[in-house]
Amino acid sequence: MSPRWDIFCKVVDNYGDAGVCWRLARQLAAEHGIAPRLWVDRLETLARLAPQLDASRGLQTLAGVEVRRWADPFPEIDPGVAVIETFGSDVPAPFAERMARAEHQPVWINLEHLSAEAWVDDCHLLPSPHPRLPITRWFFYPGFSDRTGGLLREQGLIAARDRFQADRKAQDALWAELGVPPRAHDELRLSLFCYDTPATAALLDALATGSRPARLLAPEGVAPRHLQAAFGTSRETLTFINKQSLTLHTVPFLPQEQWDRVLWACDANVVRGEDSFVRAQWAGRPFVWAIYPQTDAAHRKKMAAFLGRYADGLAAPAAGALTALHEAWDTGAGVAPAWAGFVQALPVLAAHARGWAGKLATRPDLARNIIDFASRV
Repeated sequence: MSPRWDIFCKVVDNYGDAGVCWRLARQLAAEHGIAPRLWVDRLETLARLAPQLDASRGLQTLAGVEVRRWADPFPEIDPGVAVIETFGSDVPAPFAERMARAEHQPVWINLEHLSAEAWVDDCHLLPSPHPRLPITRWFFYPGFSDRTGGLLREQGLIAARDRFQADRKAQDALWAELGVPPRAHDELRLSLFCYDTPATAALLDALATGSRPARLLAPEGVAPRHLQAAFGTSRETLTFINKQSLTLHTVPFLPQEQWDRVLWACDANVVRGEDSFVRAQWAGRPFVWAIYPQTDAAHRKKMAAFLGRYADGLAAPAAGALTALHEAWDTGAGVAPAWAGFVQALPVLAAHARGWAGKLATRPDLARNIIDFASRV
């Protein structure tokens, strides 16, 4: 019988939180013989990423994962052999008490947000005893160094990416599924998954007035104010529209595997949130991390820490172009010239992105690291 693991997810950052938990749960089931029980407080968000999920049902099984609605009152249910609370979700108090009373206490892991900051290396795997109950929680940090928990990466992901990127027919088939024409000569093809910020409008204007034809794909509902304002149209007609050099396609939210292929097939990607941020890196394509702005500007430290790692070894002009576009996106100022510099550096950035993904892929993945840790505690 497969060991039962519990994963708790409170959706805060919309698709990033749910996306990470869904990928982790499916990988544990598909590759490691674990029976995950995924508790999610907003099933309607998860259903956007997993269309087969019925958000009206509080209990169902999909892709080997038992998906349950996390709601009050929490059911009286015994914990599995391991419990993962994600991004500070905090397991329900009655469930924590059952964990403490269990004959064989489960391994309790607090899976934290991804960061490239140096302090993460020192905080990874630190214990945190419960203030009232005789049970210990362990902090587990994803990251980019050997001293962290690594990144989510399914078996065979890089090989599948390489096959797809070398197969023009497979790429054309993907575009046909989405109602998008095959790539034209000299066309710049981009994906856009960002927050609704002024930088979005500035990028759209830069693409529309550029000398190179551009085709932009955005999931429906992303940055609606600025997309509609840029094209002077309503949400109802914002599906396929041209403006000077720019053609915009809005597409439905796609299953994660299909959106991965979109990232693989584009020349560059604008991404937000934890899940898309990591998948853009595995795509081996240049990308812009449209990081969520925080009022205390803490996000700038996170962005600078990542760019410091990512740009290591990158030629100075390309590194400057990469940094300039990230800073322009964050402030909303100077996006057009920063974008022009980014496009000019695309060949160098593309080679670097592929090398970066290859370097990361030499390390154990997050799911494997969690399992190895749970077996040692």
